[in-house]
Amino acid sequence: MEYRQLGRTGIKVSPLVLGTANFADPTPEDEAHRIVDRAVEAGINLIDSGNVYADGESERFIGRALKASGNRDKVLLATKAYYPTGPGPNDQGNSRHQLIQACQDSLKRLQTDRIDLFQLHRDDPEVPVEETLAALTDLIRWGMVRYIGCSTHPAWRVQEAIMVSELKGYARFVSEQPPYNLLDRRIENELVPMCRANGLGIITWSPMAMGILAKRYVSMDFPEDSRAALRGGIYADRVTPQGIEVGRRFVALAWERDISPARLAILWVKDQPGITAPIIGPRTADQLDELLPVLEMSLDDEVRAVCDELVPPGSAVANFHNSAPWMKMTVSI
Repeated sequence: MEYRQLGRTGIKVSPLVLGTANFADPTPEDEAHRIVDRAVEAGINLIDSGNVYADGESERFIGRALKASGNRDKVLLATKAYYPTGPGPNDQGNSRHQLIQACQDSLKRLQTDRIDLFQLHRDDPEVPVEETLAALTDLIRWGMVRYIGCSTHPAWRVQEAIMVSELKGYARFVSEQPPYNLLDRRIENELVPMCRANGLGIITWSPMAMGILAKRYVSMDFPEDSRAALRGGIYADRVTPQGIEVGRRFVALAWERDISPARLAILWVKDQPGITAPIIGPRTADQLDELLPVLEMSLDDEVRAVCDELVPPGSAVANFHNSAPWMKMTVSI
C-alpha cells in the first residue's frame, strides 16, 4: 500500500480512512471492535470520529477497542467538535470555551492522551476566527492535540484561517474534510484548487453517496432500513431522481468492468486529483472486508472519462452540502 502525505505535515496516512459514524448507531460494540481491529491489520492508520456521533458512544467504542488491542500507537485518531453537546448556549460552536471543553471530553472517551487531528466539524460565523485559532493553538501547545483541520467549510473561510494563522503565528489547518462523491462534485470548483495551492490534505466523506452509487436506492420509495428512511431530514433530501438515475448507470458501468459498485465509488474518489483519502464507514466487518481491496487499486483513465460523462466535473445532481447553511449554490435537480 502506498501511504499519502497529509498536506504539508510530516505524517503519512493510508489512502482509506476508517469512519465511525455508524458505531453505536447502529453498529454494536463487539462488531465495532472487529471493524477497528481488521482495519488496523489491513494497514489503515487513520480513524475518524466526532464528539456527537451517537452522543459520544462512537468515541468510547474506539477508545475501548484500541485499549483492548493495544493498537493506539499504530493509528492516528481524528475527531471533531462544533455541534451541540448540551442544552446551554455555550455548549456548541467554535468558541475557546467550547473547543477546550470538547477536546477534554473527547480525550476521556477515547482513553488517550492526545488527539492526532482535531477538526472543526462545521464553520461558525459567530465566533471570530482569531479566537478559534488561538484556542486550537493552545491545545497543541498543551500536548492535547497534534494537528488541526476543518470539515465542510467554504473555501474562502479556510483561506481566511490560513492567512490569519500565518499573520499571527497560530497553528495552521492541515486538512479539510468535505463531502465528495460522483453525485456532488462542487468542491472541484474552489475548495480543491485552494487546498492544493495551500498544501492542505483533503479527507472526504460520503464517497458512496449514502449508498446511491451502490444501488441502495432504486426509487424514491426508500428501503426501510436505509439512512434516508430511518433519519429523514437532510439524509432523505440527498436522494433525488437524478441521483438515482446516475446511480443506476454507475452500477451498470461497475459491473461491466467486473468491479463492485461500492468499490468503484470509493476508488473514484480516492484517485481524484488533490484527494488524500476518502472516509469509509462500514456498518459491519464484512462490509469493511468488501472495501479493503480498494487500498491497492487504481482508477484507469477510461473509467474516469465515463464517470465525467455521467456527472461533469464541478457539477452536482444531489446536494451533499445540505448540512452546511453557507452553501447556496443550486444543483441540477
